Amino acid sequence: MAIPSPAFHKRIHEGLSNAFLQEALRRATKTAVASRDKAFSILPGAEEVRDRARAIRAHTIANLDRYLELFAREVERRGGKVFWASTAQEACTYVVNLARARGVSLIAKSKSMVSEEVGLNHALEAAGIRVVETDLGEFIIQLAGERPSHITAPAIHKRREDVSELFQKHLGMPPTLEIPVMTATARQALRQIFLDANMGISGVNFGIAETGTLVLVTNEGNGRMVTTLPPIHVALMGIERVVPTWEDTEILLRLIARSASGLPLTAYVSFLTGPRRPEEPDGPEELHVVLVDNGRSRWLGTPMEEALYCIRCGACLNACPVYQAIGGHAYNSVYPGPIGALVTPMLWGEAGIELVYASSLCGACQEICPVRISTPDLLVRWRKDSSHLLPAWERAGLWIYALIARNPRVWELLGRLGTGLLRRLGRDGWMRRGIGPLQAWTSVRDLPLPQRPAFRDWWKSRNGGAR
Repeated sequence: MAIPSPAFHKRIHEGLSNAFLQEALRRATKTAVASRDKAFSILPGAEEVRDRARAIRAHTIANLDRYLELFAREVERRGGKVFWASTAQEACTYVVNLARARGVSLIAKSKSMVSEEVGLNHALEAAGIRVVETDLGEFIIQLAGERPSHITAPAIHKRREDVSELFQKHLGMPPTLEIPVMTATARQALRQIFLDANMGISGVNFGIAETGTLVLVTNEGNGRMVTTLPPIHVALMGIERVVPTWEDTEILLRLIARSASGLPLTAYVSFLTGPRRPEEPDGPEELHVVLVDNGRSRWLGTPMEEALYCIRCGACLNACPVYQAIGGHAYNSVYPGPIGALVTPMLWGEAGIELVYASSLCGACQEICPVRISTPDLLVRWRKDSSHLLPAWERAGLWIYALIARNPRVWELLGRLGTGLLRRLGRDGWMRRGIGPLQAWTSVRDLPLPQRPAFRDWWKSRNGGAR
């Protein structure tokens, strides 16, 4: 395959040319980053908390087998059932068979990126079982027939006008742009779903190993409805989401909402330990936890395992200039943005490898990441491992560049010739229309011209001619 593919280029240009998308992304990501920065500025010892969180994730991933076994044992000790799904197909088959065996016809579903990853909705619908997303953003996306474009804000690319049109078409809402009216319409449509559903499906933010407790972090009450009203609760959890102790979980909870939305905590933090007990008035009669591997374990013990530290806050998407420019759908992956560029090829191999080139390597993602994942370094590793897939002319160019970069005299000579040429071609300090390989680069941005004096000349003047 050629990377990046023509299809990827097409999606990028569609994103760049969509003025409505550009405005929505600009407004949403700017607000999210500003709120995040404010929240961290008032968190006592914020940087130390981030360091502690990274240490927790590193320790957990290094000992993942031990903590997963403990977690599964504790879930089952408290009456739950655990299914180990090696692949996406195994996860879907288990849930479909369970639904069929219990005569389930309607499923109320809370937000779950893992369910998107394995294609669970499609598998259930193919089996004739109706699935309704109850998170407002996911509900909007389901009505639109789209996939989420952000990890924590699935409908970030939608304007209120778009949502109004969807609700008018699918829910019979009168024309309006009033947000309270639109949310009330969605609430009314979903309320009966909660009451009628035979099964509830949720994701899992963290699974606490020492007690087998599921932690759900949401800003809407739908998560609690889905996990307590239906008689069967199925929780899908990526194997990396386990956390050793309650104390460790508390550290991560300090960061996830602040990173995602700038709030100290989300509106709802739910701790679910086992199905309903005989003395309890509510809760599901059955709890099934599906632990999803789907390619994760093969990266354990390699440098790429650091990507599994991710707590899915979405902050790196908000800070990424590439995501801000093209939006989530351009990635054509369940996981867009910088973390998606790392995780997608881990899960799907060469089918997702082109995403590692959707980065400027500016480091904004690492700077904002609550657990300090070194995303730029990992992306460079991916690029090195996938360089054989590049076009022949690009591989040749990189080889020539490396040869020149290892010869200081040749580098200096060509640098002087190149900067002189750029200055002649540019105007007012900028090159707006490049030549050769620069044509594609300058088609969407201006190139600042090299300034005088050159750094080498300035350095020599400061150090008496020393090289």
